Amino acid sequence: MNIKIESLDKIHEAAIEFIKVMGDNTVFAFHGEMGAGKTTFIKAICEKLGVSDTINSPTFAIINEYRSDSGELIYHFDFYRINKIEEAFDFGYEDYFYSGSLCFIEWPEKVESLLPNDTVNVSIKVLEDGSRDVKLDI
Repeated sequence: MNIKIESLDKIHEAAIEFIKVMGDNTVFAFHGEMGAGKTTFIKAICEKLGVSDTINSPTFAIINEYRSDSGELIYHFDFYRINKIEEAFDFGYEDYFYSGSLCFIEWPEKVESLLPNDTVNVSIKVLEDGSRDVKLDI
């Protein structure tokens, strides 16, 4: 499944499309180069899911927790600064990945062996015209 983000102005439309195809899946691994728009797209998805908290990259905290208007917990991970997989054990990754709550993971390559089998891979690629191609392996 592919979703195109034409421009930043259209990102919320793409986020709505993404939410429509999420199904019962809860763990989403976002792949893409630095600057591809992973954080920006996750922010738009969270906003459309009713998160009113400030949404930003958990680069230094590794994990941010949000709550939607309906009370649903959403976890946003950024493993960019993880140097050893043991660091994921230190904060109890299983409690999050297997909680049934939504988990949006940036830089999942750093913890690939820890991801649940039903993790949905999401690739964001910057196209020549500056638009983004979002590919979901659903």
